[in-house]
Amino acid sequence: MADGSEVMDKLKQLLGTTTGPVINEVERGAIRRYAEAVDDPNPLYSDVEYARKSKYGEIIAPPGFFGWAKKVSDESVEMMSKVFGTLIEAGLLRILDGGVEYDFFLPVRAGDTLTWYARFADAKERTGKDGGKMVFITMELTFLNQNGDLVARRRQTFLAR
Repeated sequence: MADGSEVMDKLKQLLGTTTGPVINEVERGAIRRYAEAVDDPNPLYSDVEYARKSKYGEIIAPPGFFGWAKKVSDESVEMMSKVFGTLIEAGLLRILDGGVEYDFFLPVRAGDTLTWYARFADAKERTGKDGGKMVFITMELTFLNQNGDLVARRRQTFLAR
């Protein structure tokens, strides 16, 4: 389908929407529990003495773990509601998780305070093999540490049909 459709016109108005900052605290115990939950026995995630002797000097988090938010991001919920509401209003009721991609720049250490921002990064419309409309949307989260250094970028894609 052409990018000039009504749903794409509405989504393009939302493109680039960015939330305010959200603060995540990265605690040693939370890192350990996450590593256990994903069954990753790497001692960098759980053994304090081992991690202190490593080049990191502290327990680090497994890839994809960025601690826990101190409070819910109302702005993120509002942004997602507008994007998904636009899809639903267009009759695209089946929304599927299309996967997550990460770019990692620095390790996340126990004791870090991360700030993240969510952004509605992209929207594309295509015609499926059955002739039906499909819309791909991408949400991006950017994580900065307490020093303002870029730690990671996460891109999540959703497919609506």
